[in-house]
Amino acid sequence: MAGMNLDAIQAAILEAGFDGWLFYDHHHRDPLAAHILGLDEKAHITRRWYYFVPAVGDPRKLVHRIEQGRLDSLPGGKGLYSSWQELAAGLEAMLFDARRIAMQYSPNNAIMYVSMVDAGTVEFLRGLGKEIVSSADLVSQFEAVLTEEQMVSHNVAQVAIDRILAEAWREMGRRLRPHVGGAGTLTEFEMVQWLSEAMRREALVWENGPNVSANANSSDSHYEPTAERHSPICEDDFVLIDIWGRQAKAGSVYYDITWTGVVGREPSEMEERVFETVSKARDAAISTVEQAFAAGRPIYGYEGDDAARAVIREAGFGEFFTHRTGHNIANEIHGPGAHLDNLETHDVRRILPYTCFSVEPGIYLPEFGIRSEIDMLTTPDKAWVTGRIQRELVRI
Repeated sequence: MAGMNLDAIQAAILEAGFDGWLFYDHHHRDPLAAHILGLDEKAHITRRWYYFVPAVGDPRKLVHRIEQGRLDSLPGGKGLYSSWQELAAGLEAMLFDARRIAMQYSPNNAIMYVSMVDAGTVEFLRGLGKEIVSSADLVSQFEAVLTEEQMVSHNVAQVAIDRILAEAWREMGRRLRPHVGGAGTLTEFEMVQWLSEAMRREALVWENGPNVSANANSSDSHYEPTAERHSPICEDDFVLIDIWGRQAKAGSVYYDITWTGVVGREPSEMEERVFETVSKARDAAISTVEQAFAAGRPIYGYEGDDAARAVIREAGFGEFFTHRTGHNIANEIHGPGAHLDNLETHDVRRILPYTCFSVEPGIYLPEFGIRSEIDMLTTPDKAWVTGRIQRELVRI
């Protein structure tokens, strides 16, 4: 596990205009703190610990006497407590010269991904006259920003998965047609198994999935076929494939895409209309992000969602777009950075350079659902799509 970069953290705190960043944990309620500070994420933590990084000066610790070595890997002076009275006095002493303090907190729980601090702790600190502000953008900077090696790892996964998906559509056709050697029958779960084996051959790993959904199942954006619960794939069906994976090495970054197609026929007029709308929404979000980075203008997560959602609403499908437009991607499939979201949350986190995220608007009608998902990477002056973009429904 990488250690804490104190100089970088303090520079970020200073730039944000905060007096410091207070980390706090108990029973691993805040995994972000452990990761940012480079602590053992499996350590036995039965008592509260606090670690304050001021914008300027030495960090300060407050730990329980029976776990007083818990933060010894970190720089800074150490305070000890046993009783709740000592804890209260210790916190007041630790924060004596700080007023505006960042914590893993989000006003009104708007960005729940960073809301790790309990209400009671915030109440106590406010009682000391402290202003508690959200560390959301600081977390993005230290958890979502990728190294060059991580960006390369995303590209490796992209090449492999794009190739696997293209072959999956061909495999589906082969299996469905006896005249080319297929059995004439196929299920969603059999295709999930085929995709999984193909990813294993490429030394990729993943969480859950992949997802293969036929007809109405594609209207469930988190449908997951299993050995016990799945549907057949037949001629004339509509099919959605959502596939994601990363290299099997520490810190590698996911690639995550969704494509749709039809079996043995041309798409219906409604399928074409929905696909065209979803594609335009996807491209509107892509363009919004690309233009902001090219112009050097800060852009926030909700802006990408607004761009895509406006297209779908204008086309009359607004009620059928039931999730955010995209999510941050890192070593976790749903990463700790800004999401493209102004539906489930009003995500005011900045989309930072050297981050990765999906763009995946969808329209989910009762009969079928269409989602078109791509991934993007950013640098200070550029944002781009990392893989293939679906321009028309696949014909199988």
